[in-house]
Amino acid sequence: QVQLVESGGGLVQAGGPLRLSCAASGLTFSSYAMGWFRQAPGKEREFVAAISRGGTRRYYSDSVKGRFTISRDNAKNTVYLQMNSLKPEDTAVYYCAAGPAHPKFDYWGQGTQVTVSS
Repeated sequence: QVQLVESGGGLVQAGGPLRLSCAASGLTFSSYAMGWFRQAPGKEREFVAAISRGGTRRYYSDSVKGRFTISRDNAKNTVYLQMNSLKPEDTAVYYCAAGPAHPKFDYWGQGTQVTVSS
């Protein structure tokens, strides 16, 4: 049974940093691309960032490029999202996802809330 468990969300002031983690189990982690998505109230879920199986390729949405960094530790079965220079519009529930390759993702976590105050 595949499980993706996000952590690290919370309340942060605008301009501050936050790091999300996603611990994966029940799958061969190094065989999966990993991604982060987010969903704000009243909006559709949107792509944030993705990383290839070996970590050599990274993809970002235009809205977070230059502020967010995705990384992974295959020895720890964990993917990270370092978020810097946060803005109130980054407020959302952030979801971790796993799949064969970006942009196809088959497994999803339950999400972690990120709230950025102005």
